[in-house]
Amino acid sequence: MNGVQVVVASLGGTITMTGSGGTTGVRPSLTADDLIGSIPGLARTAEVTARTIATIPGASLSAADIFRAFAWARDAVDDGASGAVIVQGTDTIEESAYLLDLHWDRAAPLVVTGAMRAAQATGADGPANILAAVQVACSPESRERGVLVVLNDEIHAASRVRKMRSSGLNAFRSPSFGPLGGLVESAVVYGNSIRRPAPLPVPTGSSRPCVALIETHLDDDGALLDLATASDHRGIVIDAFGVGHVPAKVAGAISRAVAVSKPVVFASRTGSGATFSSAYDFVGSESDLLRRGAIPAGWLDARKARILLTCLLAASSTMDNIKSEFRRRGQLSSPALPDWRNTTGKHHDTESTGCWSGTQSNDTRVRSQDPS
Repeated sequence: MNGVQVVVASLGGTITMTGSGGTTGVRPSLTADDLIGSIPGLARTAEVTARTIATIPGASLSAADIFRAFAWARDAVDDGASGAVIVQGTDTIEESAYLLDLHWDRAAPLVVTGAMRAAQATGADGPANILAAVQVACSPESRERGVLVVLNDEIHAASRVRKMRSSGLNAFRSPSFGPLGGLVESAVVYGNSIRRPAPLPVPTGSSRPCVALIETHLDDDGALLDLATASDHRGIVIDAFGVGHVPAKVAGAISRAVAVSKPVVFASRTGSGATFSSAYDFVGSESDLLRRGAIPAGWLDARKARILLTCLLAASSTMDNIKSEFRRRGQLSSPALPDWRNTTGKHHDTESTGCWSGTQSNDTRVRSQDPS
């Protein structure tokens, strides 16, 4: 017993799904208590307290569900937990983890995990993923790294990870730069890192602005973008070709959206790489979109760009502030960017050093507790 405490909350997802009766498929049914109750090695890793927040598929999660989990995790680490783990469906992990990361302002790690196989499946990966997530959450090396996504013994940054396959244990990847680290013989090992801008303020209201996400395509005439402009959507994210290109007609629709003060962000639909700023100069190119007032997402993919734009609009950010935040968060680094961790406690430099650091998880006992 070394006093290391980690809290685990479940929102549901495949990891909680089982089959029953004559149904042919699986549905969420297991509680957080069920999930941690029979994981080999968990009792030797940390003293774990479990809580069930929701038991729903990842596809049906809402921002309100994510913020409930956020508040629970922040309260838990403020009460002394070394780290927190949120278990959820993998369909929306790449979005919910980034939403959490934008607001997470504690040094303690917040880890998100799930499973690609249901609980009753042969070779179910849920128990191993939860164990790995707890090991990451209680490692001192994980502190001040923000929100981490742990699956298949890999540790990913919330701002970079994507679900790249519809199935399979290797579905999650960080395509441009790779994972931050992994687990080797239960040791948490980091070999990569990122710099995090200051967290955004936690929203106080319950309403969320609508932001449209539109992928461009061959023969796109901009009609769908015009519909979004005429609707009550407060902003628009375009999943553009290549380094940030759209058809000429879509470029015109972007101008019409900007003219009525709706922020338009463009990202690359390729799944890897960043938007450019000046390599091309035709109608609909990245430089043309910039002249029209569109905002580049940089290294953020369109799904994460939508999350960021929604959060900024919810905070009543000005257009200038929105552009500034996308520059800060869509770029790899900024020498002038202050490190927010200097104001929250002991500073640990997480810039890539080329060194690998690892910590072995310690032994304590498991305690589970679900609300009545």
